[in-house]
Amino acid sequence: MTTTTASPSTTTAGRSIWKTAAIYGVVAAVATTTIGAIAKAADVPLVVGELEVQVPAFAMFTLIAAAIGGLLASQLQKRAGQPRRTFLITTLVLTALSFIPDLTADATTATKLTLVGAHVVAAAVIIPALAGRLSATRAR
Repeated sequence: MTTTTASPSTTTAGRSIWKTAAIYGVVAAVATTTIGAIAKAADVPLVVGELEVQVPAFAMFTLIAAAIGGLLASQLQKRAGQPRRTFLITTLVLTALSFIPDLTADATTATKLTLVGAHVVAAAVIIPALAGRLSATRAR
């Protein structure tokens, strides 16, 4: 009987980065849209300045973020010496930076918290899923 152990590069190769971005992007889009719908039902004014944020916009922006995350992950997998670590640091910094427009917007505190909460939920779903597809070190 022969036992085979998988190397780190083969354990992450099962599902492509793009398939992961799509699947978890949809999961995150459902979650953020639910946040928007709950906020709307709770009479949180989803208004920034004079622009009303429509609930479907939560899904649209989440899917765009997942696609950007997939692009970033695929490029780091090819180019970074430590793709997973670089991806995690980069995406956590970008997530923190994404709070700035929400927190400085001309909106109520409840609206700001709803928008920041949606960013946190999307990041919590998408980032670990994509990081799990990346190798710890680049194959040479």
